[in-house]
Amino acid sequence: MAATNFKTENNTFRKLIGNGLTYRIPRFQRDYSWSNEEWEDLWMDLLGTLKADGESSHYMGYLVLQSADDKTFDVIDGQQRLTTISVIVLAILKNIQRLIDADNDAEPNKRRLDQIRQTYVGYLDPVTLVARPKLTLNRNNNHYFQTYLVPLGHLPQRGFRASEHLLRKAFEWFDKQVATYLKSTTGNEGMRLAKLVEDISDRLFFTVITVTDELNAYKVFETLNARGVRLSATDLLKNYLFSVLDRGGETDHELRNLEDRWEAIVGRLQSENFPDFLRVHWNSRRNFSRQADLFKTIRAQVSTPESVFQLLRDMEEDLDTYLALSSPEPSEWSQEDKKYAGGLKTFRVRQPFPLLLAAKRIFDAPDFTGLLRATVVISMRFNVIGSYSTAEQERKYNDVAERLAKRELNNLGPVLQALRSIYPDDTAFRAAFSEKAIRTTDSRNNRVVRLILCALEKHVSGQDYEFASDAFNIEHILPQNAPDGWGGFSNDDADALVYRLGNMTLLHSGANRDLGTVEYTQKRETYQKSGFLITQKLANDNAEWTPERIANHQKWLAAQATAIWRIAQLS
Repeated sequence: MAATNFKTENNTFRKLIGNGLTYRIPRFQRDYSWSNEEWEDLWMDLLGTLKADGESSHYMGYLVLQSADDKTFDVIDGQQRLTTISVIVLAILKNIQRLIDADNDAEPNKRRLDQIRQTYVGYLDPVTLVARPKLTLNRNNNHYFQTYLVPLGHLPQRGFRASEHLLRKAFEWFDKQVATYLKSTTGNEGMRLAKLVEDISDRLFFTVITVTDELNAYKVFETLNARGVRLSATDLLKNYLFSVLDRGGETDHELRNLEDRWEAIVGRLQSENFPDFLRVHWNSRRNFSRQADLFKTIRAQVSTPESVFQLLRDMEEDLDTYLALSSPEPSEWSQEDKKYAGGLKTFRVRQPFPLLLAAKRIFDAPDFTGLLRATVVISMRFNVIGSYSTAEQERKYNDVAERLAKRELNNLGPVLQALRSIYPDDTAFRAAFSEKAIRTTDSRNNRVVRLILCALEKHVSGQDYEFASDAFNIEHILPQNAPDGWGGFSNDDADALVYRLGNMTLLHSGANRDLGTVEYTQKRETYQKSGFLITQKLANDNAEWTPERIANHQKWLAAQATAIWRIAQLS
């Protein structure tokens, strides 16, 4: 990002708001949403800076602004904080107004009220009492804010939105806190209230990031999110789409329709999942786009009201499929489809999602199930066992998804052939499986190994076990915490072999617990009586347990795995 399009500095609230600049919450930004918990946290932080032994300042985090002229700024991120601080200032002004009404040092307090209002709130026209504000809220909140809160008048309570009630409640809550603070201190009341405003404005500071357009703002969001700072790129995209409609002169009815449908999508996904859904959805229909380029791509291709509503319709069409892939169990899919989607979830593999969204729109049920199974097989061979780089794989899935979307491919057979390059062949898979170690101390890895062992058991015995069951555990024949010299293994051998797939099998929980770290010859009899055929075979085929026996057993497992996770058309 060019330096001219991106500026960062630390500013106090006084420097932000008290210097003749104005700030606007974009019309379609989300409504005010802070409540008691956030109000109390902020107020306690403020009071902490006022104590003699307290902190000298309080950091309010990042504030992302957009401006073309460095005079008027759109608040891209930080509206809840800026709005709440402005409400606190208004609550202090209300307390000064009460002093004036009570004829308590009225003339000096009137001058204080006017000066604070002009510095931090905005100029109030003396004839119309209409505010020329420092801060303009969004389309749903600004009327209430400017008409009722800023003039410090009566606050009506009926017939307003929930967010407008929150604004009123915030004002009333801080009004009480300021009154309580006034009672807890001594001295001239008007002076103390004015000093409170000055202290707040000097002791609250932000890291202010100023950008020149939406694209640079989106890049800021991506950078801050990568550093662990939670910002809403979802809101930024929403604002852009609404601005397209606004420029197109769409009616309030159309704007409300878009907002309702947008919020329904985001609500079902939860905001933090929306960027991933959007990218999966977009890549299931168009050329591959990286997450970092997505906003730029959408801005270039979605620039008319018609294209905004088309994007919305397309997202609605893909939403159920994405949710079913992400959380299979609550979906209405068949048990077979749920099982395969659950496999992808266990593997934590999401690269096939764009292809699966595209296929769900086009394929009949048998072909979709066949493709879903194929992605699980590829994931086992490529991701879980092969551990190959996923960059090529992701682009291949997206390339095939785009071809599906264009109807260049229409059924399962050609799609499978198109995926051949990311399907490790039997020889490569068998060799990789024969050497694979998976550390089961990680909970995800533990689930993967259980899934693999249960699939192997079903293949040899026909018994289908739920891999997440508590009735059995993974048994490490060479124990994870084996004492020195266990079975004649050197320490180096034990470290290298304990998490090899050939050293693991299934055992019912009680038996697993009882065996502990006893020698293999003592374990063998329990294995032979096990209800799991793969465990019985291990014991029957191996009178002793050595590095060579582990390798041989794992080669046998690899041969079974090659038969299980196999796509006939590609093998």
